[in-house]
Amino acid sequence: MTGTTSGTTSGTTTGTTSGTTRVIVGLSGSLGSLAALYRAVAEAARREAVLVPVAAWSPSDGDQRGPRPLSELEHAARRRIDTAFEQAFGGYPAGLVIHPLTVRGNAGPALVSAVTGPADRLVIGIGRHGRLGRLLPGSVLGHCHAHASCPVVPVSPSELLERLELSARSGAPLPFAAGHHGAGGSLPRPVGVR
Repeated sequence: MTGTTSGTTSGTTTGTTSGTTRVIVGLSGSLGSLAALYRAVAEAARREAVLVPVAAWSPSDGDQRGPRPLSELEHAARRRIDTAFEQAFGGYPAGLVIHPLTVRGNAGPALVSAVTGPADRLVIGIGRHGRLGRLLPGSVLGHCHAHASCPVVPVSPSELLERLELSARSGAPLPFAAGHHGAGGSLPRPVGVR
């Protein structure tokens, strides 16, 4: 199933990049996707790449109230992107070019559709399931491994939890604190600051 892609510009932070490579990250609202976002921001800053956070949505994403209008579902996906950045960094980090996308369709095809070439990186948060379960053809990670034309980087929520635990024990700032440079790579500096 192919998805329909629509870009969002609300909350987008712009910066400068030297290339056109992209770091794509899936945002589902899970702890794994927050860990993936943290890793993707560090990777985009290190590679001076465009960061593309993707939230997939589907007409079947209704709740107990019954089916919801498509525009409401797409807006909920857009809010999911904004919320992830707010939870992770207190907002959109400065110094990166960020192109958020909401895609109508399943998560695996939505993420693969955002890839533009082999120089891109696709960062995916994974659950606590066994390794085999994550690579099954029906899983998001399995689909991306089978169809993406770029490297796929799975990120476990345990990576995030380890950073949080280390910060709590040492009294250091939390990994998501504004301006904090974590072990996964440094956050980008604001544009124009060297």
